[in-house]
Amino acid sequence: MGRAEERRARQARGRRAAPKRSSGAGAAGAPAGGKNRRSGIRRFVNWKTITGTFFGLCLLGMGAFIVLYMVVDVPKGNAAARLQSNIYKYRNGDVLARTGKVNREVVDLSKVPKSVQRTFVAAENKSFYKDSGVDLKGTARGLINTLSGKGKQGGSTITQQYVKNYYLNQDQTVTRKLKELVISLKVDRQKSKDDILAGYINTSYYGRNAYGIQAAAQAYYRVDASELSVAQGAYLASLLQAPSQYDWGVATDTGKKLVTARWNYTLDNMVEQGWLDSGERQKLKFPVPKDPQGAPGMEGQTGYLVKSAENELAKQLVTDGTASDLDQAQAMVEAGGWTITLNIDKKKQALLEKTVKAQLTSKLDPKKRKVDDNIQAGAVSVDPKNGRVLAMYGGKDYFKHYYNNATRRDYQVASTFKPLIFAAALDEEAKTQRDRPITANTVYDGTNRRPVVGSDIGFAPPNEDEHSYGDVTVQTAMNKSINSVFAQMGVDVGMDEVLKVAGKLGMDTKKIQAVPAQTLGSMGASPLEMAGVYATLDNHGKKVTPAIVAKAEHKDRSVDFPDPIGDQVISEEAADTVTSVLTGVVDDGTARTSVRDNPSRGGQQVAGKTGTSDNNKSAWFTGYTPDLVTSVGLFGEEKKTGRQVSMKGATGLVAEGGRVNGGGFPAQIWAAYTFDALDGKVTKFDLNTTSGAAVEPTERPTVTRTPSSTPSSTPTTEEPSTEPPTSSSPPSPTDEPTTTEPTTTRPATPTGTPTDGLPDNPFDPNSQ
Repeated sequence: MGRAEERRARQARGRRAAPKRSSGAGAAGAPAGGKNRRSGIRRFVNWKTITGTFFGLCLLGMGAFIVLYMVVDVPKGNAAARLQSNIYKYRNGDVLARTGKVNREVVDLSKVPKSVQRTFVAAENKSFYKDSGVDLKGTARGLINTLSGKGKQGGSTITQQYVKNYYLNQDQTVTRKLKELVISLKVDRQKSKDDILAGYINTSYYGRNAYGIQAAAQAYYRVDASELSVAQGAYLASLLQAPSQYDWGVATDTGKKLVTARWNYTLDNMVEQGWLDSGERQKLKFPVPKDPQGAPGMEGQTGYLVKSAENELAKQLVTDGTASDLDQAQAMVEAGGWTITLNIDKKKQALLEKTVKAQLTSKLDPKKRKVDDNIQAGAVSVDPKNGRVLAMYGGKDYFKHYYNNATRRDYQVASTFKPLIFAAALDEEAKTQRDRPITANTVYDGTNRRPVVGSDIGFAPPNEDEHSYGDVTVQTAMNKSINSVFAQMGVDVGMDEVLKVAGKLGMDTKKIQAVPAQTLGSMGASPLEMAGVYATLDNHGKKVTPAIVAKAEHKDRSVDFPDPIGDQVISEEAADTVTSVLTGVVDDGTARTSVRDNPSRGGQQVAGKTGTSDNNKSAWFTGYTPDLVTSVGLFGEEKKTGRQVSMKGATGLVAEGGRVNGGGFPAQIWAAYTFDALDGKVTKFDLNTTSGAAVEPTERPTVTRTPSSTPSSTPTTEEPSTEPPTSSSPPSPTDEPTTTEPTTTRPATPTGTPTDGLPDNPFDPNSQ
């Protein structure tokens, strides 16, 4: 047999030995000793396909990047050309101001001290002189943050930030970030590091409307860039991380701590890089910048209005997602191209300015009285029906006092907080310590320095002039602003509930401690804030958020602002009852001289509340008619230091120890402005309430002092009487305080109707 035949025979034997396939074998499983076949997705997914897919995507990404690199060119820098004017208009369309002369003077890098140049590298990008112009990790993080909606990226190189400032824009989009990456790589190849650094420090925004290091040096230190010290340069370099938060002139305590830490970080990095001697570093002290100055054209009240409008627009850009943070938003606003219409009424604005001058500033004479130089006034006027800010007074002059007194919230609101305590009592249907509903006719003990009952925290506040009033209704307590009554009421309601309601009405209460001492209005708030709170009361409990901006339009976008009128935050009856009670403050309380007796009143119905803080550092009157709410605040601020100081003796006052009361200048400004602004129109409140001073009286509240085993009948509503009480009658809601000095003996225990909120003997905790 030949070889060929042998091979064919072996093949034939092999075929005969091979097992036959069964049609049922696949269903029952593989034969013994065989391997399972892959089924479903497992037939396609294995380590080979995964690896292949990964490398395929990498190659695809690399190819896409190469194409992008070839397609995207370095654009012509036109940052300066894009900066335009902003136009600000009154509500009627008249132009209020134009801004937009770019505050930038480009300086050659050789004019900036080498040590100052290095502060920017130390602060932002230590590897700047060695890297290729991009931070791949930082860019990837930024892309992920953008895709996930987490906002601003971190970790960009100086080259990338320069490209963003000079060649691109501040938009937070994936397309812009990819362009930034490509252009940065190309710019790093085409330009020297010195050129890039010069471009970066000359295009960056430093706050205070300062673009570039020369404008920043002038804005913060009143020197040219060539005269900056290394300490000053480190501050400007640190500032770039958050200009609005780190501007020392307006920064919060937190902002000051953060920028100081960043300043130290920058200098420490310079030591680490060998750019600064450690011994010299230890000698450096933080260079506190000069106070901010206004820009040309911003004199008088204009600067306050423009800056308030810009701030409101910037906040809205963050809220609607156009900007990732406030710094980016402010840069977008100040880049120009906006037409911003304010809600400011031109006539009312002029009237408010004229009134403050006539009623206050014309009477101040710092040459005669040092204290007169410390008086600051702020005021805001709001339409309660639509929330528009119709007028604002920010200070003597934007150039002379940069800080806006209308929006500052660092002074105590004092007794203007008392209506909010009462509003909380009504809305929460609170009861006294004796389980009686709190109404305008509820009787409390107005004894001076009476300890509150029912609180774990002891508190015994003094009344003004240490006066004791005895048993009084809530209406009388509001009229005469009796501290001891509202301290107890705050405890009765619960300070947590009081602050909750205050927050719903419009106060920022997030950082306020819920302790009885807050019933004296020891927290800070601004005239703008208080105008919004009282406007909500005036608007029958529907939330009013004062709005300065009516609309803002840009060539690229328009901005939608929320409706200033919000939801019902307290009940209509609660809000209207507070309003009713506050009419008593005007007609028979602390504001009667300035407001009730004003010859221009002409029968106009008014509600309002005075406030005078501890040590007379602030004085307030916030009042309203059905159509207009205005809050006026006076603040004692030492001119040189900005420290809060007493206003006693201002304008030569001698009565009441020279104290500036809320019922004095603030109420006088309010009345003169309001009655003129109403232009002869007389209106009445339409109130849903059966309580308070605005209600037609039926019979006098019964507050007997004869022994009785049961409480007297519930007091009925009554308009306070202006007649003095007889010696045999109990104090009425409108009794004038006696002039007798309080004795040092303990107050007598009431023998008739138990005083709400007290044990029979307020000094005996076991007598309840």
